[in-house]
Amino acid sequence: MTDLQRTTFADVSRIDELSPGEYTAEAHPDWTIGGKPNGGYLLAMLGRAAAQSATHQHVLAASAHYPHSPKPGPLHLTTEVLRTGRSASQVRARLSQDGTPCVEATFTLGTLAPDANPQWSDGTPAPVDRARDDCEPVTGGRGLAIMDQVDLRIDPDDFGFSRGVPTGSGVLRGWLGLPGGENFDPISLLYAVDSFPPATMNIAITGWVPTLELTTYVRALPAPGPVRVLHKAQLIDDNRVDETCYIWDSRDRLVAQAIQLAGIRFNAPE
Repeated sequence: MTDLQRTTFADVSRIDELSPGEYTAEAHPDWTIGGKPNGGYLLAMLGRAAAQSATHQHVLAASAHYPHSPKPGPLHLTTEVLRTGRSASQVRARLSQDGTPCVEATFTLGTLAPDANPQWSDGTPAPVDRARDDCEPVTGGRGLAIMDQVDLRIDPDDFGFSRGVPTGSGVLRGWLGLPGGENFDPISLLYAVDSFPPATMNIAITGWVPTLELTTYVRALPAPGPVRVLHKAQLIDDNRVDETCYIWDSRDRLVAQAIQLAGIRFNAPE
């Protein structure tokens, strides 16, 4: 077990302020896929910077573009407050490394009420119903260092790809827990929506599926404990795929959802 496995997500995604609107952070090599830091992990760092720069404390929405993948190591973050209103603020944020822009994001921030309840929810899928203990853990190896840092489990009905037998469904269902049992918050939910393997793995085994754009909505403050995840591919066309992700807490409350556009190549060489 590494040192990171004994620290919290808050520690590994920490930012340090240099001056108002300017921050540093460290992308750790253990939070990588194929040697590159996970996109949701990077977005969480930017979310921290946006929340620290704004009047409002909770990220409600984020739209991020990924022009360049940074390496593990020092990162530079900057923010610009675009608007401050009574109920919401908008912040633009950039993450760069050695002068190269890596992630560009725009955030809407507000205040999530802890006692709020959905007024209508028939448009969303049902929560994942497979028990956590009945799901299969995903571990690191073959460039998946980040999988040894979190407790990620996949429904055995969706795990055929791990044995070289994709189901063809384009769906992955399961559970996610943070290091040391840390509870989720609006910042770590930005990582959760990008935490699962590509849902395309259950269509055909591919190489790297890099995120091009990721839009996330944080819908509620999550209850303590692990969260349930539904990750689904919708359309593959012209070497690009869009995937949706839904996150539920222990109350069956939808707490986050996302859609991303990613590049994909089938039959990629080993």
